[in-house]
Amino acid sequence: MTATRARRDLLKALSGAAALASLSMVARPVLSQTNDAKTGGTAGNEALSLGPPKPFVFEDLVAAARESASKPYEPVPPPAPEVTERIDYSEHGAIRFPPEKAMFKTGEAHYPATFFHLGKWFPTPVNMHVLVDGMAHEVLYRSDYFDAPDDNPAHDMPDGSGFAGFRLHEDKARADWKTQDWIAFLGASYFRAIGDEGQYGLSARALAIDTAIGGPEEFPAFTNVYIQPARGENDPVRIHATVEGPSVAGACRFDLFRTSGVEVDVDIRLFFRQPVERLGIAPLTSMYWFSETISGAADDWRPEVHDSDGLSLWTGGGERIWRPLNNPPRTTVSSFLDSGPRGFGLLQRDRRVLHYLDGVRYHRRPSLWIEPHSDWGAGSVQLVEIPTDDEIHDNIVAFWVPEERIERGSEARFGYRMYWYAEPPHQADALGRCVATRLGRGGEPGRKRPKGVRKFVIDFAGGPIGDLKGDAPVEVAIEASRGGVSYIFTEPVPEVPRWRAQFDLHLDDAGQATEPVDLRAYLHIDGEPITETWLYQYWPEEVSG
Repeated sequence: MTATRARRDLLKALSGAAALASLSMVARPVLSQTNDAKTGGTAGNEALSLGPPKPFVFEDLVAAARESASKPYEPVPPPAPEVTERIDYSEHGAIRFPPEKAMFKTGEAHYPATFFHLGKWFPTPVNMHVLVDGMAHEVLYRSDYFDAPDDNPAHDMPDGSGFAGFRLHEDKARADWKTQDWIAFLGASYFRAIGDEGQYGLSARALAIDTAIGGPEEFPAFTNVYIQPARGENDPVRIHATVEGPSVAGACRFDLFRTSGVEVDVDIRLFFRQPVERLGIAPLTSMYWFSETISGAADDWRPEVHDSDGLSLWTGGGERIWRPLNNPPRTTVSSFLDSGPRGFGLLQRDRRVLHYLDGVRYHRRPSLWIEPHSDWGAGSVQLVEIPTDDEIHDNIVAFWVPEERIERGSEARFGYRMYWYAEPPHQADALGRCVATRLGRGGEPGRKRPKGVRKFVIDFAGGPIGDLKGDAPVEVAIEASRGGVSYIFTEPVPEVPRWRAQFDLHLDDAGQATEPVDLRAYLHIDGEPITETWLYQYWPEEVSG
């Protein structure tokens, strides 16, 4: 089992924030509170050890990251590796930190904070701190914070080992806060949040380094985390963090807002000690196995299995684009060139429970939208799609890649807001949206279906679609990177407010039979678009002749 798979397995157990009974299966470590009355008084303090207070300013983290990047990388050694190696998935899942010891469980702060324990798949320690009135107190690990079976290796971890990560629970004014959390930071620089449907799904990272370039990917990790609690109901929890990797050192600030979903303001400063071929900013990581696009695409009883079903783009030029996700035959990187992007995200558009028939609530997985705070300049949104034969693997990654090459000594700063909701903000209500993409055999009904011809059926809904009459002069504009299209027509979908485009794609270039075809389409009336632009990458071997 890889570390990525283990992380996904563990976090899948967290995937029902609205049904966290499943958390009995996984580690549920929590922090007890500090001695400072402003963080919640003294009750429950007995289990917590704090380091001495030290003045804290975020710009000091930035300066420390710049200084670190001027020196060779020194990885953080795992504490007691002979112990963490024995804390496998099942052992890690048996470790529990009673929520009664949660930091901020009383007093002014709104969201109690909890910790994750180190283990085989999360061996790198993160130094945790509580931040109050400009003073940072390190939270010192002790094994007796945690409940675990008598034979669990966690009892052998030495004091001061550190933690694997943390999460925030719901406001303690809620009766269920002990069993409900809304954001979790765990593994390298990964974190994930629930949406307004109360469910975990896809993940985010502070940054991605050299993803899918043919060599090993680098996974920078958080090394120090400072938690500043929210005092007011509408105030954010502010997280400061340092991040380190062989190529980079950085300082991050996250303002976490618990709304009907979750919103996160991100400010990240990066300093590079080595050149980077592919720098991924605001990376999103998800899972797509199969959907309605290709009937019978997987040997599975469910109609669809995915955390996200498409990449949404709002370009600097104002174009709205929808790119359905693929489970390709080989790892593929698609680049969408842009300048000054207005936003992008991995979305879960299909919300119908009968399309999944699964108790893990894929229909409630959040979408994640990225909105830059400023002009990011020239670059591209890049989409990485990796083959998978199961739902346990994160096989989809999307991020912004700046055009400027990253050299040794380069510096970069990016700011953006993350929206974790079922639907992203700033919907293009004047345009219809793609709600389904289906492939099948080409040709006309009642006639022998020709080999090597594929039919594409694209459904659009929303925007002006519901107001169109059946005889509206709706046409579809289609482009294909190769091959020809025929049997093109549009029609309203009976009894539902949708409009459908159909066309056949035929390929004659046998020498490129296994290379993908890029397709582009949208609906229009008299040349005026009435829908977003649909992009699709078709792999000829996806459907047999």
